[in-house]
Amino acid sequence: MRLSRYFLPVLKETPSEAQIVSHRYMLRAGMIKQASAGIYSWLPLGYKVLRNIEAIVHEEQQRAGHIPMLMPTLQSADLWRESGRYDDYGEEMLRISDRHGRDMLYGPTNEELITDIFRSHVASYKQLPLTLYHIQWKFRDEIRPRFGVMRGREFLMKDGYNFDLTQEDALHAYNRHLVSYLRSYERMGLQAIPMRADGGPIGGDYTHEFLVLAETGESEVFYDSAITDLSFGDRAIDYDDVAQCQAVLEEFTSRYARTDETHDAALFDAVPEERRRVARGIEVGQIFYFGTKYSEAMGATVQTPDGQAVPVHMGSHGIGVSRLLGAIIEASHDDKGIIWPEGVTPFHCGIVNLKSGDAAADEACEALYASLTALGLEPLYDDTSERAGGKFATMDLIGLPWRITVGPRGLKNGVVELTSRRTGESEEMPPEAAIARIGEIYGKLSAVA
Repeated sequence: MRLSRYFLPVLKETPSEAQIVSHRYMLRAGMIKQASAGIYSWLPLGYKVLRNIEAIVHEEQQRAGHIPMLMPTLQSADLWRESGRYDDYGEEMLRISDRHGRDMLYGPTNEELITDIFRSHVASYKQLPLTLYHIQWKFRDEIRPRFGVMRGREFLMKDGYNFDLTQEDALHAYNRHLVSYLRSYERMGLQAIPMRADGGPIGGDYTHEFLVLAETGESEVFYDSAITDLSFGDRAIDYDDVAQCQAVLEEFTSRYARTDETHDAALFDAVPEERRRVARGIEVGQIFYFGTKYSEAMGATVQTPDGQAVPVHMGSHGIGVSRLLGAIIEASHDDKGIIWPEGVTPFHCGIVNLKSGDAAADEACEALYASLTALGLEPLYDDTSERAGGKFATMDLIGLPWRITVGPRGLKNGVVELTSRRTGESEEMPPEAAIARIGEIYGKLSAVA
């Protein structure tokens, strides 16, 4: 993409309403624009990152054997009355009526709707196990929306639902989700720690939240620092292997890590003092096993081998796709702007022409742009007439991981400058070497993924 043809409305000043880093940088980098309290338009740069995050979630869910679908944003209130949650959910639920006077709601979650789909089409144990998921916009009418996309009213979320014959099978689905979530977060450049959590309005005693450590986190967290040494990495996993998935869960949940809602001071005191940590965390996902809570209430049963009709065991598993974008910025930034991990960056690298209009510089930039594009990469080429300082400031603000700087002086010596946004280190090299380096970086990432 050529910057002269792109829509990137960057701001030099920080809007007064932005209270945390991610909100400030998303507004300044032209990623979002508020439409009303807690509701945002996603501008091109923000939308690209959002879709990159969504793609990773899709890939890892399907790798785990989960089946994508799409459910509507509006739901019938009758389903929620059937489950008993319509009156219990609270004022965060946006309740509306259509022109025929039917009670509707803008879905904050989809347990009822997916259970209705299941009971309409699945009748036998032979059709199990089954996990369905979708990525859809949701709405919760927060009393005080704030922090940009971190605590908005409208948000994009992946929610998945497993249906299993037995508790044992359902807990394997739980473990399978935990593994797939660990892979997803690490591909996004995040360390998200699974922490024992509270079931809240969804229900269930067996649940973990995934939290990213950040000063602006809404939750106080207590954890054993040894857990931050863990990494899933590029290990192979067989999602049908019950023992293998259980071993991963035990590895990542055996050390103390809890939110303030489930904190146990006595258990925490048993952790060696030098490893006890108290911090803030941003929730970016949660997994639940809640048994037959919804299947019993709504008649979602299957016939067993001996002919009995039994309610299925269920779980619910969510990832905050739009919230993740803010969490990544909170975890990866400096005083100049965002620092995108390679896995989610909107453009693979930036090309800065220090002297647009100079024949040699223009030609070199065009060649770099063409070569990177031919590799299947997407560079952002700043071909504007802006001064060099302004170009560098914009590139730092939007946070592309790599920048290739091209100027007449360097070209006389046959080199361009390759700069890492994360470290700030620069290296002069021939243009062909810079292309090869960028290709190698993203080639390795593709091989891991």
